[in-house]
Amino acid sequence: MSVTRIAAAAVIIGSAMLARPVVAQCSASNSCSTTNTASVTIGALVNLEMSSTTTTLTSPTVSDLGGSVANDGPTFVVHANQAWTLSIKSGNAVNWTYTGSESGVKPIGDLTWSDASNGTFAAITASDATLASGSASTDNTAAAVFFKTLYSADYSDPSVRPGSYSLPVVFTLSAP
Repeated sequence: MSVTRIAAAAVIIGSAMLARPVVAQCSASNSCSTTNTASVTIGALVNLEMSSTTTTLTSPTVSDLGGSVANDGPTFVVHANQAWTLSIKSGNAVNWTYTGSESGVKPIGDLTWSDASNGTFAAITASDATLASGSASTDNTAAAVFFKTLYSADYSDPSVRPGSYSLPVVFTLSAP
């Protein structure tokens, strides 16, 4: 039985010695140096600042029917450590969200957007479209979006019925 205890003790001590981490060793009479290498992996870093989380669009007047009303949207500051893309899309798939009693239905495409106030405007969709992009290692890059809301000239069109219309607009900053 004592042989079994000695064997067990030897296994435990041997296991403990094997489990000890290996450390750098140094010995000399006057000085000693060892080296440790520190390392880190830095991934894609992006930060998007947006001036406001809401945009109040100008209500149309009779003279706006059959045309559009322009409004400034939010502005952005982009921080990224590599090439980046700022995208825009509607958070609704087909129509604006309507609140009212007149059965208003306004398609999302009635909101158009551009990256310049006098630029070419495109109808917003439920898919990402590039609003702005930048190269690697850019910081504090400014971007802006401008809106034009389209209004039908037909008074009976459900898209101009009295009520409140809202549309979530989603901005996504990505660094592939």
